[in-house]
Amino acid sequence: MSILLHIETSTTNCSVSVSDDNKVVALKEQNDANYSHAENLHLFIIEVLSEAGYTPSDLDAICVSKGPGSYTGLRIGVSAVKGMCFALDKPLIAIDTLEILARQYNDKLHTNDFIVPLIDARRMEVYSAVYNSTYEQVRKTEAEVIDPESFEVYLKDAKVHFIGDGAEKCKGVITHPNAIFMEKVLYPSAKEMATIAAIKYKAGDFEDLAYFEPFYLKDFIGVKSNK
Repeated sequence: MSILLHIETSTTNCSVSVSDDNKVVALKEQNDANYSHAENLHLFIIEVLSEAGYTPSDLDAICVSKGPGSYTGLRIGVSAVKGMCFALDKPLIAIDTLEILARQYNDKLHTNDFIVPLIDARRMEVYSAVYNSTYEQVRKTEAEVIDPESFEVYLKDAKVHFIGDGAEKCKGVITHPNAIFMEKVLYPSAKEMATIAAIKYKAGDFEDLAYFEPFYLKDFIGVKSNK
């Protein structure tokens, strides 16, 4: 048995869950375009632990969505997790954000279908990866500018399901008949972290607390103030 805390803050969705083995027993999340993660995250942690009936010392490990995604959101989540791991002497498990998003898609898939999770990276750029119907990654994570030929190698022979907040702006550009765009916008959520984290915990796949950093994929670019 493993009791794990999961934290996902890579997009506008601030999400926290607790799992017992690979079953989620408490979940708290809020999608806020204003990124109120700094105000909500620690409160959500307290609430899910209380709902699940655990204290921080009961945890076997703490898990975080490592990116890519919002620079600020990732910093908030990773900083909180590293602080808790140091204070409680617990191991840290890091999970790829795009795999978490891919696992949000649970519609029926054919064996040769692909899932492409897309996180908006502004303008026509997205963070993306490609997964098969069993959520195995078949193309690495990239930051890319979408054009009509994007993902052509997968679209020519199979249905490709595009999901996430970066999918909407791709709909008018990728017009291949095998492209399927989910109507509902999905965001990475801590509820999808439990299955992956349980496997990593059993394998002892932990991060080095002293050196672990979020997977930003791109350097942070600040916005110049008009003042």
